[in-house]
Amino acid sequence: MPIAPPSQPRRRSLMPAERPEDRPEDQIIAACRAMNASGLNQGMSGNISLRQGDGLLITPTSLDYDRMQPEDIVRLDAEGRPQGRRRPSSEWRFHYDILRQRPDVAAVVHAHPIHATAIALHGRPIPAVHYMVAIAGGPEIRCAPYARFGTQALSDAALAALDGRMACLLAHHGLIALGRDLDQALWLAHEVETLARMYLASLAMGEPPRLPDAEIAGVRAAMQGYAQV
Repeated sequence: MPIAPPSQPRRRSLMPAERPEDRPEDQIIAACRAMNASGLNQGMSGNISLRQGDGLLITPTSLDYDRMQPEDIVRLDAEGRPQGRRRPSSEWRFHYDILRQRPDVAAVVHAHPIHATAIALHGRPIPAVHYMVAIAGGPEIRCAPYARFGTQALSDAALAALDGRMACLLAHHGLIALGRDLDQALWLAHEVETLARMYLASLAMGEPPRLPDAEIAGVRAAMQGYAQV
């Protein structure tokens, strides 16, 4: 099944300024380096993909971002077959499946930020303790059950957790954030990590109260056209 193009692309500027001639491969590398420089990720543990035509571009496996060159980025065709001189990230399955099933998405960011991952270690979601939870698409940021990295089981669990959502946690693993472009996906990943940090801090005083589902729905309606929602 071909990967359909996204709708209504929008751009933010969390990555270093891009030149008009920058290729998608350059944009992916810039996003990877920005992700690590900001503390959102550590080492080579994260991965990023970007829709391209009827396929996608994805970071290679086991290559330091500072050494990464445009020719190292791997293309997966519409059937998920890799093209290029390197092997794709071990997590290519959920990148491929998300972009195949979500025409509203053009970029996928996977990272292991400290606070969001700490919550995921308990297999817990981030509940509606702050109204900004609404940016991920609903009254909580779900946590997909654990499955081993690189497996179809993990992809299936992530897809279920992302149903109607733009971000999720992965139990004992990390997070996934989606976007209409790389800037939006990075922005959302940072917002989820901020929410996770606030939630963990609040737990020192006990479990915080939740905002009602109806309030989160109202927040989402009020946010239409604002920021990235």
